[in-house]
Amino acid sequence: MRFADLVRLTTGSVRAHRLRAALTALGIGIGVTAVVLLTSIGEGVHRFVVSEFTQFGTNIVSVTPGKTKTMGGSIGSLGNVRPLTVDDAEALGRAPYVISTNAMVQGNAEVEALGRKRRTTVYGVGHSFAEAFRFEVAEGEFLPADDPRAPRSLAVLGSKMYHELFRGENALGKTIRVGGQRYRVAGVMKPKGTTLGFDLDDTVYIPTAKSLELFDRDSVFEIQLRHESGVSVDEVVTGIRKILSARHGDEDFTITTQQQMLDTLGSVLSVLTFAVGALGSISLLVGGVGIFTIMTIGVSERTAEIGLLRALGAQKNQVLRVFLSEAVVLSALGGVAGLAAGLGIAAALDIAVPALPVSYSPMFIIAAESLAIAVGLLAGILPAVRAAGLEPVDALRTD
Repeated sequence: MRFADLVRLTTGSVRAHRLRAALTALGIGIGVTAVVLLTSIGEGVHRFVVSEFTQFGTNIVSVTPGKTKTMGGSIGSLGNVRPLTVDDAEALGRAPYVISTNAMVQGNAEVEALGRKRRTTVYGVGHSFAEAFRFEVAEGEFLPADDPRAPRSLAVLGSKMYHELFRGENALGKTIRVGGQRYRVAGVMKPKGTTLGFDLDDTVYIPTAKSLELFDRDSVFEIQLRHESGVSVDEVVTGIRKILSARHGDEDFTITTQQQMLDTLGSVLSVLTFAVGALGSISLLVGGVGIFTIMTIGVSERTAEIGLLRALGAQKNQVLRVFLSEAVVLSALGGVAGLAAGLGIAAALDIAVPALPVSYSPMFIIAAESLAIAVGLLAGILPAVRAAGLEPVDALRTD
């Protein structure tokens, strides 16, 4: 049997039963549509979260109190962890390649101005915070470089907090109360939006030392360091570890680089994307069952045709290829239709719902079509083997 004959027999069978072929391909198409759509949403969420995470720069290293990885030891040693302080942040500013440090405290407090009150997030930060995290000031200035242990009572308002309290009036130099304490407004930030669930505009920034007093704390939540671009992060981490270990007497802290956070985040989101793709693949299995059913019925209906092919000299493997080719063609056609539908729906969602991150990956598109063909091939094996196993004489006797 020539390849042209194989193509003609396969396409002829599909054309002869157009409705059945369309319904069979539809099952595969729905599965591919589900895979493409779900993976597009998963990939979109992946890229969105990573972009949100990296908007603050990629040369940030965070130091938090306590060591997350331990090698065992006495339980009593757990009580020996020293908290991080403003002095630690000042000392880390002398580490190799470190440009600036920021000791941060976060809490919630009531803010009052012009007779208006509301609770919001209050960040205790240093004067280099805005530059390190790429925040821009709309009016005034950010917290000045005061003595970090005895700073002035100055505050900087997020854009949303400014509009809530002052309703467009000039806020610079005005007095507000944060947790009952008086602060003078030094600046107003440009809108930053919501990042990973945190509204960065509905905030108030005050000096770290003042926030320690406000929240009655003697230690900071974490210390962020901005290092020079292009240098080895390992060298930066080594310098940080050396200084803090000398100050604390032990490595009772955790250093996390931006790349480590991105790697962890990426692995979690990749698993999420794979999981939603796997859910969509269930529809492909249903489509495979449809191909198996239709092909089995087709073998019964075309028994006489099979007998004629065998009587004319067609070998078993040639009959096998005819039916396998038909199954692959049906699944491939369904896959192509599913790809078109999935990409079309993803594009429509991107336009209709801009807040929903949608982005497709060529890898997932190729995988979806390949999986569709593989499902069709596997589903067609048993019917094809049955067709190839029919004896010519018995097949010709079938009406």
